[in-house]
Amino acid sequence: MATLPKMQSPTIAEIYHSLIQSASDWRRDHLGCSLIGDPCERKLWYSFRWWRPPGFITGREGRILRLFRRGQIEEDWFISDLKAVGVTVSDGPEPGRQWRASAHGGHFGGSMDAALLGLKEAPKTWHVGEFKTHNTKSFNALQKNGVRKSKPVHFAQMLIYAELFGLPRWAYLALCKDDDRLYLERGEADGYFAGELLEKARRIIEASAPPAKISEDPDYYLCRWCDFSDACQLKQGQASPMKSCRSCKKSKPILEGEGGQWVCGLDGKGIDSQAQRAGCDKYSPIGSPALPLFGG
Repeated sequence: MATLPKMQSPTIAEIYHSLIQSASDWRRDHLGCSLIGDPCERKLWYSFRWWRPPGFITGREGRILRLFRRGQIEEDWFISDLKAVGVTVSDGPEPGRQWRASAHGGHFGGSMDAALLGLKEAPKTWHVGEFKTHNTKSFNALQKNGVRKSKPVHFAQMLIYAELFGLPRWAYLALCKDDDRLYLERGEADGYFAGELLEKARRIIEASAPPAKISEDPDYYLCRWCDFSDACQLKQGQASPMKSCRSCKKSKPILEGEGGQWVCGLDGKGIDSQAQRAGCDKYSPIGSPALPLFGG
């Protein structure tokens, strides 16, 4: 009997494509608290400037969107389990809204999963609650090394929320997706470390050109699979950004006030979020020699 050649199921391919098509706009208006722990400031700058969409949005990894959705579903299960054992879970100011924090004029911010009171380890102390899922390898490393060493981006996220919300401690709750093991780790707020992260965010937001590379080696482990590796490792101007006001040298973020405001250097007028996405006919990408940087 002849064996049919193996191929990807067209049904599964269509599911992935559908997820990508229905994904929300990848362009965040702010630099996220969930990203600030990444050690590469250049990568964060590219993301903040909307240089290009993440790989999974361009079709490389439709399944990643399912992983994100799995994490969102598990948040509800974490909350249900905590409430079942008497923990007070405050997941937002009102139903359907998460606790949001921002800094630097609204250009830096994020949403905390929950604030927790009544954990058995410290029943009278409020904690930042962060809920994450892991595969077996990642979960085992977390148990062995703790969240600060094994997941420094998650650790930084909690410290920022503790600082911005004024909470004295954090609680990291993790799930192993392969066997449903649970892990809980707690720690204290650290204003000094959070202050360093806030200053890092300010540097990235204010930078009018890409910050220094984390490595000159394109095979460096943090660079190899980075969405911005081509733009970063090639000479400036060889990998052009997508057109938007964010990647135009004439625009500038305003750190005073609220709402993440941007202004155009041509007329000094503000640029709203929708206008930023479109750009204009006077667009000049950062790195182009045609025009000086804003204010130059």
